[in-house]
Amino acid sequence: MAFDFKLSDLKFGGEKAKPAASEQAPMTAAEEAWDLAKTVFYAVAIALVLRIVIFQPFNIPSGSMKPTLQVGDFLFVSKPTYGYSRASLVYPLTRMDVHGRILSSSGPKRGDVVVFKARKDGNKDYIKRVIGMPGDRIDMVNGVLHINGEPVKKEFIGMVDDDCDQFRQVQAPQYRETLPNGVSYIVQECAGDEGNLDSTGTYHVPAGHYFMMGDNRDRSQDSRTPQVLYVPAEDIVGRAERIFFSVDGENTQIWQIWKWPFAIRYGRIFDPVR
Repeated sequence: MAFDFKLSDLKFGGEKAKPAASEQAPMTAAEEAWDLAKTVFYAVAIALVLRIVIFQPFNIPSGSMKPTLQVGDFLFVSKPTYGYSRASLVYPLTRMDVHGRILSSSGPKRGDVVVFKARKDGNKDYIKRVIGMPGDRIDMVNGVLHINGEPVKKEFIGMVDDDCDQFRQVQAPQYRETLPNGVSYIVQECAGDEGNLDSTGTYHVPAGHYFMMGDNRDRSQDSRTPQVLYVPAEDIVGRAERIFFSVDGENTQIWQIWKWPFAIRYGRIFDPVR
């Protein structure tokens, strides 16, 4: 007579055999609902912490930063880069009566692309490039940027099609601009537009403030206008880091998913913002 004996069949100390997985009682509807609620809660909590502390998503609604940023770009803004201030918090923490920045190891550098709150425009989020540092003198002379009396290097690149006059496509000149610290980027102008933004008086940037400009020089509401002027350091949300999604915002709304295969700018996804 043969015996099929396994050590695992022995039960010691009154141990009760555990039911097989197939014998476990199924979850009730209430338990499933609670399990789902916990999952959603943890996901929301993690997303909220990331948004408050590390990265905040923004989208580009206008062409003021062309060609660097396009309408329909979605990007992440880093908050720890410059430390934290009331502007970098989320509602209702933004209503706290605090001033300055905390946990800040360094401030914005000339040429950084940053998001800030425009106090004179209802605290709306603006995204521009840092041009003037505290104590700088900034001028625009016949379309040429001057910093502390010195013209910034500006090289013609070529012409592109753009809707400068808002009614039809026209040829717009682009230039490569190089700041004194070596940061280089492309700016765009509207041919024949010799408005107040091309020739200004001298701006003296106060201590603790920055002078911001859009790369689309003739179509940007920035520190050259009274709606923005000088931006306090504590109004800066963070530095633009990387594009995570991009769709042709001129002709497609983000909710028009059926247009995405033809409207997504695949070549811009994951591009750094420089």
